[in-house]
Amino acid sequence: MPDAQDMDLVREFARHNSEAAFTELVRRHIALVYSVARRCTGNDSDAQDVTQAVFIILARKAAGLRERTLLPGWLYETTRFTAARLLRTNVRRQQREQEAYMQSTLNESDTADVWEKLSPHLEDAMSKLAERDRALLVLRFYQNKSGPEAAALLGIREGAAHMRVTRAIEKLRKFFTKRGVTISGEAIAETISTHSVQAAPVALAKTISAVAITKGAAAGGSTLALVKGALKLMAWTKAKTAVVLGVGLLLAVGTTTVTVKEFQEHKTYPWEVPQADFSVFYKMQPAIKIVPTKFAKDGGWCCDSGRGAMGIAQPLQTVIQAAYQTDKLRTVVADDLPAGRYDFFAKLVPPQEPHKNMPADTNWAGALQKEISRRFGVVGRMESRETDVMILKPSSKGARAFKVSHQMPNGLAGKPTPGNYSFFMQPVSSLTSLLENRFQIPTLDRTGLTEKYDYSLKWDEPDFRQPNLEGLKQALNDQLGLELVPSREPIEMLVVEKAK
Repeated sequence: MPDAQDMDLVREFARHNSEAAFTELVRRHIALVYSVARRCTGNDSDAQDVTQAVFIILARKAAGLRERTLLPGWLYETTRFTAARLLRTNVRRQQREQEAYMQSTLNESDTADVWEKLSPHLEDAMSKLAERDRALLVLRFYQNKSGPEAAALLGIREGAAHMRVTRAIEKLRKFFTKRGVTISGEAIAETISTHSVQAAPVALAKTISAVAITKGAAAGGSTLALVKGALKLMAWTKAKTAVVLGVGLLLAVGTTTVTVKEFQEHKTYPWEVPQADFSVFYKMQPAIKIVPTKFAKDGGWCCDSGRGAMGIAQPLQTVIQAAYQTDKLRTVVADDLPAGRYDFFAKLVPPQEPHKNMPADTNWAGALQKEISRRFGVVGRMESRETDVMILKPSSKGARAFKVSHQMPNGLAGKPTPGNYSFFMQPVSSLTSLLENRFQIPTLDRTGLTEKYDYSLKWDEPDFRQPNLEGLKQALNDQLGLELVPSREPIEMLVVEKAK
């Protein structure tokens, strides 16, 4: 079991109540939990109580932890909450000692001396960071993972991890400076890496494993009260911040971590209406936004390729399709995307009345692509891939009933109704798009018809919910002289993957 991944051990314990799996988890992480608890509480006795409570909480919550959970980060957060609960009830803080430390300037040449004065404030400083940054610092300096190792565990690029570490250390430096403590970022990193994790008492691991594996049944009354209080505090914080995942879990998909701050600051924008609507879109000020939805129902999306797009309660794949102007059938998702839904708005032109001297600006698509990359760490690229397709081509009767349009410019395709498609001043590509949507397979135009036409199709289909695809095929042949032929060919596909 020493070579098993953390979450494999968690699953083994959750499914089979494996004492060996839980003992290995304690062995791996007890030093981290104990060290954080020791700094938070200020004494060995309280630190041991907190450590035991944290592993009881782990035992109780093991079955509910997600596969993507980064266990060191989860344990770090849970330790903070548990220690906070203990301090809240015991009121045994080390304020007088901390105030004395704050009056002196640290000697950076001696990391032991620096650590003696830095350690009382470290967890308070860490609490001011975003959760994703705390998780990264835990990996880099509490567990001494290398930059590439930490980046791989969090699913982000090494360069991005380095930048986040640099920014987080700078925030810590400013935190200490405001309290009269002068220290460089390099000294902070070196000191934390050297001193942040110390060995836990030898007997503590055995005691914890024996008590925690029973999920606290054999624990003393004070420990159980601490566990109960910590769980309440975690649940309260979860409700307050509206974060769906349990406190301490990293909501990481690709490079994405949705922070508490994002949820708190997400106001309702003027364009966030229950249903995506062009009449709303055209009247809005320019903006590029993707925010977690506030609506329970899918509000659809709309797109004007020359001016922008908006959507309500849409999956991220739909936002990507709008940005790259592709459809689901021609999109390949190479990496997992977040399962949540989003409201999005992309427009760079000023408000206008529909169809009245509207300026065009297609740069909105590139701007939305950049926002997707920034928020979610994924990009799209076009690639030729062989796939099943349908070929639209003249039948043996020959294409007919296509009348070259003499409508005024900007004529629009008629809105399809069940069993009736009418087109005005439209290329055949409009027909292939509709056929692709109905048959749910990429459809290619091989008709040789290159003008804009007026044409229509009628067949027996009383309701869109009861499609008559065979009747549609027959109508294509009888009325337009076209047929759909199955084939397999390479076509341009949008491949969505993590940004490199």
